[in-house]
Amino acid sequence: FANNAFFGATGGQLAPTTLIGQKTSTYPLGREAPIIGKPIKISEMLAPLETTTYIARAALNNPSNIKKAKKYIKKAFQMQVKGEKGFFMVELLCACPSNLKKSPVDSLKWVEENMIPYYPLGEFKTINKGDL
Repeated sequence: FANNAFFGATGGQLAPTTLIGQKTSTYPLGREAPIIGKPIKISEMLAPLETTTYIARAALNNPSNIKKAKKYIKKAFQMQVKGEKGFFMVELLCACPSNLKKSPVDSLKWVEENMIPYYPLGEFKTINKGDL
């Protein structure tokens, strides 16, 4: 799941993951929690479900975080190849320079300063259902 806090492929509209105060093409004043609610934390929402097997979140903003993202994706695939059943998801926090109207470097900095504090990184659920 690519989380860039926009519906970027269709023009940068407000998404369920758009941050408070973040401006979009459909909400130019910025997201306001009292009016349209807070951003949804997808990984935290899915992890408690009985049907999920692996849920993780990584960021694609620097080499160290990209390495962790690769590790999480590999783990999800390996669990599936091993025959684990259930829903697997790796959420990837990523930049959208076009919709942020920032340079690529500044967009990566924006992910670090704005997205990661709200969307903490890590594995939220990893379960081997064969052992249950």
